[in-house]
Amino acid sequence: MKKLSFLFLFLGIAFMANAQIAPDFYWIQFTDKNDSPYSIDNPEAYLSQRALQRRANQGIAIDEYDIPVNPQYLQAVADCGAELVNPSKWLNGVTVRITNPDVLEAVKALEFVETTKACVNNPEAQRMKERWLAMEMEYSPVENPTRGYYGGAYAQINQLNGIALHDRGYQGEGMVIAILDAGFIGADEHSAFDNMREEGRLLGTRDFVYGSTSVYSQSIHGTATLSTMAGYEPQTFVGTAPKSSYYLIHTEDGTQENIIEEYNWISGVEYADSLGVDVCSTSLTYVNFDLTQWSHPFEDFDGQTAPMTKGANVAASRGMLCVVAVGNKGDGICTMGTPADSEGVLAIGAVDENGNRADFSSVGPTFDGRIKPDVMAMGKGAYVGFNNGYLNVDGTSLSCPIMAGMVACLWQAFPNATAAEIRDVVRKCSDRYETPDNKYGYGIPDFVKALNIMPVNELLSDNSEIISVYPNPSSGNVKVVLRENVDAEICVFDYMGRMLFANHFNGLNNDLLESELNDLGAGIYFINVSSEVGNQTLKLVKVE
Repeated sequence: MKKLSFLFLFLGIAFMANAQIAPDFYWIQFTDKNDSPYSIDNPEAYLSQRALQRRANQGIAIDEYDIPVNPQYLQAVADCGAELVNPSKWLNGVTVRITNPDVLEAVKALEFVETTKACVNNPEAQRMKERWLAMEMEYSPVENPTRGYYGGAYAQINQLNGIALHDRGYQGEGMVIAILDAGFIGADEHSAFDNMREEGRLLGTRDFVYGSTSVYSQSIHGTATLSTMAGYEPQTFVGTAPKSSYYLIHTEDGTQENIIEEYNWISGVEYADSLGVDVCSTSLTYVNFDLTQWSHPFEDFDGQTAPMTKGANVAASRGMLCVVAVGNKGDGICTMGTPADSEGVLAIGAVDENGNRADFSSVGPTFDGRIKPDVMAMGKGAYVGFNNGYLNVDGTSLSCPIMAGMVACLWQAFPNATAAEIRDVVRKCSDRYETPDNKYGYGIPDFVKALNIMPVNELLSDNSEIISVYPNPSSGNVKVVLRENVDAEICVFDYMGRMLFANHFNGLNNDLLESELNDLGAGIYFINVSSEVGNQTLKLVKVE
């Protein structure tokens, strides 16, 4: 049954019973972002301070992808009679509802509209999906969860050697995770999330499907995935990132199987990026749709083609780490769905408590021959929050957030690491790293090993500094010292993430860097250094 049948082998997803056939959806592709009121020079108009900080920390400059869709273009489309749904700045377009053919023709005639794509529903396919969802009650009976502090969730974190991270104080504190899912029924009431709510770590919600004010409807699937990370009831259930902060984002529509859901997801990830989210957890994959012309053949899984994969690639370039389910379609040749084929994501397969691959876990390779999934986590018999209690369930939908929580804890330990460095270390610390395949990927990560193999410069010890700048803070001129015998590429950003200048330095031309730094006015700046010995980001404060 298309996406959800191999996406979630687990639990009875409660969707709205009175769902109606939606109007016709269209994707409107614009030609450019010309004459926009937004600019690269004023990113604070569309990115939060945390988003700008994340870019500066990783040496990522603001570029045209960050500029929102031209609002004049959106208004012109609306003036034609189309109902705007969700714009996408990364893809430079907007999804709309149009039921009148004359409106569509008027939109096509706009000079800045490049193409339009019909995302029409098939009523019979939709009814088949709804009947299938009604039968989706695959779960295991709850075993006695008497495993100490972690309760029933013990096996899934212990398998990743993640308890040691928690014991060292890395429980995701200070990290922000966004969950993009099908709905969060009961997440506003379940006792597993009392601690998150009481401490103010539920930072916000957003619905990209209906545009409603609540995400606590349509499905309990998102609630279950959230619980594997944020759940906190000691002796009963403790998730993998119990001290992280969370955004809940609704992008999957259970009443249809429509490519618009890929565009919903892209808009949701763009929103997460603008908020400064560190990790996105997505237990959604897509292959087939009601309108078969938009279904993805094997050739689409090349890491570049599917809309959702394109969005994941841009997200990675913004310094976010997307952790995604590989899918539940089992063996074959490339049974995974998008965006698992993106090189920039961590695609997660499922194993049982003993480390044996679940037979439903999807496999690679990608069309261009890369290994997928990336790594594995427990998705067979995983323990999750469900309705007012807990349940053992099956699916890569659970192995994904279990892994996402541990990734957040690892990143907390190395706050100066880039998203790419975290992703690569998770692969390297896995038990099949030397002999990967398309069933297990690189295997099951050991997060204590990950702590030990992170590049030493990320610890920012005295011995690991590549560059030092002093005095800092400075009310005037500064001196720069580059580690002996090191060549480095150095980029300087302001606090809004705008690159001010970049140069190659070798320790003999320090005067040039010092001169440029001395010319800066009062403010906060970030100096990103990349060399053969590692990377470093240094904050420089200049005062009046």
